Amino acid sequence: MCGIVGYVGPRPATRILVEGLARLEYRGYDSAGLAVAHRKALRITRAAGRVDDLRAAIGDDDSPGRTGIAHTRWATHGEPSERNAHPHTDAEGRIAVVHNGILENADELRAKLVADGVVLRSDTDTEVLPHLIARALDDGSRSLEEAVREALRVVEGTYGLVVLDARRPEELVVARNGSPIVLGLGDGEMFVASDVAALVRHTRQVVFLADGEIATLTAAGYEGSRLASPITVDVDDDAYELDGHPDFLSKEIHEQPAALRRVLAGRLDARFATARLDGLRLDPRELRGIRRVTFLGCGSALYAGQIGAGLVEELARIPADAEQASEFRYRNPLVDPETLYVAVSQSGETIDTLAAVEELQRKGGRVVGVVNVIGSAIARQCGAGMFLHAGPEVSVASTKAFSSMATSFTLLALLLGRVRDLSAAHGARLVEGLRRLPDAVEAALAPSEEVAEVARRYADARSMFFLGRVRGAAVAREGAQKLKEISYIHAEAYAAAELKHGPLALVDPSMPCVVVVPDDELVGKNTSTIEQIKARGGPVIAVTNADLPDGLADAVLHVPRLEPELDPILLGIPLQQLAYHCAAVLGRDIDKPRNLAKSVTVE
Repeated sequence: MCGIVGYVGPRPATRILVEGLARLEYRGYDSAGLAVAHRKALRITRAAGRVDDLRAAIGDDDSPGRTGIAHTRWATHGEPSERNAHPHTDAEGRIAVVHNGILENADELRAKLVADGVVLRSDTDTEVLPHLIARALDDGSRSLEEAVREALRVVEGTYGLVVLDARRPEELVVARNGSPIVLGLGDGEMFVASDVAALVRHTRQVVFLADGEIATLTAAGYEGSRLASPITVDVDDDAYELDGHPDFLSKEIHEQPAALRRVLAGRLDARFATARLDGLRLDPRELRGIRRVTFLGCGSALYAGQIGAGLVEELARIPADAEQASEFRYRNPLVDPETLYVAVSQSGETIDTLAAVEELQRKGGRVVGVVNVIGSAIARQCGAGMFLHAGPEVSVASTKAFSSMATSFTLLALLLGRVRDLSAAHGARLVEGLRRLPDAVEAALAPSEEVAEVARRYADARSMFFLGRVRGAAVAREGAQKLKEISYIHAEAYAAAELKHGPLALVDPSMPCVVVVPDDELVGKNTSTIEQIKARGGPVIAVTNADLPDGLADAVLHVPRLEPELDPILLGIPLQQLAYHCAAVLGRDIDKPRNLAKSVTVE
């Protein structure tokens, strides 16, 4: 969940490292630090807080050193502080390490080091690594890579790490197990990072390390066993710029029409009224053999999976559900060979979802990945699936990736339906609806000031309910998540009929309720839910494409009508905007909400 950057080459490293950290700050922003090798010594600067605090700490002390490593931290072991910031070093200050992940046997290793007389200066698990590596180098016969291998033999847990030896400033050693590491190939220089965001300013030629791999980097290139061939990432450096928006969340909310056009490009088959998903690597006979679909995800990916499960049941008429990936492997799941498991993750590195994939494969399950990052761990592990092509998503709260996931699952449901009993006419209606979807999302984004006014009215609420039925239920859950994430307003989501089975006791004039009302056969029942809330004095914000009676709700946010199956995608747009504007009114750090990070690579 933290950000790593490393450089070895002919240029002074400090500026490159700090710029890279700024690109990765969404991965962790409790503290930051860097180490640069110069004249057989390490210059280390660390700071609590953000990358700007690190810049201030560096000041005019711009080392000419041409090899360095840097890190921006999301705390797991030890409070956010300068003392716990990375890089960490051995007792002599020779070996510096930056590390993402969790060392599960860190307490045991720390105790052994202390018993041997080592003085530990932080509360982190990471600090054991430089001491172990330094010990492995003691006799002078090992290379740095060999010493790192030796040290990692006693380590249990996950790691993505970069190691710098002050006495060997011409090289870096990198290793991965469960936490992403990607190499960037420059012209006479090499880069390493935990995310391509830190690399695309310098190179698009990258190599993704797989679990268990170790490599040595020099300015001339890299060496390591079993490393994959370089690939070219199709990402512009401009994708990580604000482009006139006040923050990345605003930018990404408004990028959704373009993102959905990329999701749909080449995947709509008007001739046969179906979808083309060649990346699944399933022929029609195999598709017909699927007897169940289970979506696995965490957070917004889980809610998108719930939308997908409803569509699969509706269009393909086969059972479908969505499960929390974080719980899946721990309950010793029954794995059915006739079930298609769909692992969903924006980053493709979510540790819980990756672990679920590995558990499924160990038990012979058929699993495909739906991710936004080419070359990510889940993409490589699954070997089949769908890329979202939503473009980089920098803000911690997911918006364009969520709508892209839901759209991808609509394509999957359409494909499964058409190899079964979904008629060509029904399929053609959906194909046309999907073709029009990006324009409809653009129209849904237009009344932003109207949503901002509603946010100004209700941003002082201490808590909100989000309610929806059937197609609106998962939308309500995602809306509540967004509000919690970025505004810090407590929010809970319920299936609307559950309101009177307990939560209604909390409804009063101080509890706004957001009710998702698709224009479907349940409008009457949703209207009844609103009336129950109003009878208790609760304010109601209705999000709808239906014509509701005047005065029924205190505020109404409208979205365009399209095909009913696409309602969840459109109805989610005002909820993103509502959360955004509430956070703006309250002065929150919208892109970097407290306690959260973008890519969850630790349990």
